[in-house]
Amino acid sequence: MTDSHTIQQPRRRRFFCGALLGLLLLSSPLNAQDIHFSQIDINPILYDPAYSGFFDGIGRFGLTYRNQWSSVSKAFQTVAATAELSLLRRKRNGDGLNLGCILFSDRAGTLHYGTTAGNIILSYYKSLNSSNNSFLSGAIELGAGQAGFNTGDIVMEDPSDNMPSTAANFVTLGAGLAWFVQPNDDCFVKLGVSARNLNQPDISFLELDDARIERRFNAYARAEFRAWPNVALLPIAAASFQKQYREIIVGCDAKWYLSESSFRFLALAAGMRYRWRDAATVEFSAEYNAFIFALSYDANISKLTPASKSIGAFELAIVYRLAKNNRVHRKALPCPIL
Repeated sequence: MTDSHTIQQPRRRRFFCGALLGLLLLSSPLNAQDIHFSQIDINPILYDPAYSGFFDGIGRFGLTYRNQWSSVSKAFQTVAATAELSLLRRKRNGDGLNLGCILFSDRAGTLHYGTTAGNIILSYYKSLNSSNNSFLSGAIELGAGQAGFNTGDIVMEDPSDNMPSTAANFVTLGAGLAWFVQPNDDCFVKLGVSARNLNQPDISFLELDDARIERRFNAYARAEFRAWPNVALLPIAAASFQKQYREIIVGCDAKWYLSESSFRFLALAAGMRYRWRDAATVEFSAEYNAFIFALSYDANISKLTPASKSIGAFELAIVYRLAKNNRVHRKALPCPIL
């Protein structure tokens, strides 16, 4: 006679593997997306690699941290560090070459599923006129990383049950294009488009061609207008598309210039964003000489509100611009040639 336990054991094993696989497949549309930050203008190369090189001084360094849905067990946590250096600036030719780097880690859930990766950016910009108030910038991006999860917290009914792999290595390719124009010191406009994951890297854990990081296309527009002598308005709009995922953002900031002397620069800004059918964001920032500090909060207004209890995401960022004597030249848009 066949032992019923012997029959049930393979069934349980198949059930467990099927449940785990289903969980991974159900979560793959979200996990296969790129890292996400609401502060798309504080550290702009996170959104478009073509923005690398447009800063005061010879370098820019940034650190951003995001904690999302803290009301849910094992919330989404993302951290990104960036570094940019000017390799070449030719004032006579009105062009320059810059090197950028992005390191990031994204983790969520009891399995600590996430991605750790690094991208290298090479960008080139060219002045479009003799006044050096209009520029076109292009960039290419190469990245490498690993997506995976940790099974240490899983209690296996049969110790022999295991996944073929809990990690997947990948390489990504990206590119960006940006245009900047600054008619005078009190106004600027910048537009940018970028594409990432052009090669759609495979991140399957089952050695199958069934899970890929989809191509992501971004568009971005930002402007600044001095509405009053010490107050400027900064409207912003952005859109991101990654397969079925859509993100559309509109908003505006108000910026108060408290001091603009060559020895001390101080400005405070506050603004609101609306991410279509997803979240409303409030953002505060402060600039002091070569530093930028920013804090934002996303209030969740999507269909996930019951699960998240309307608690969205907190985001912190700090940016340092490597400039002479830690001072920056103040214009509406920093000129990379000077």
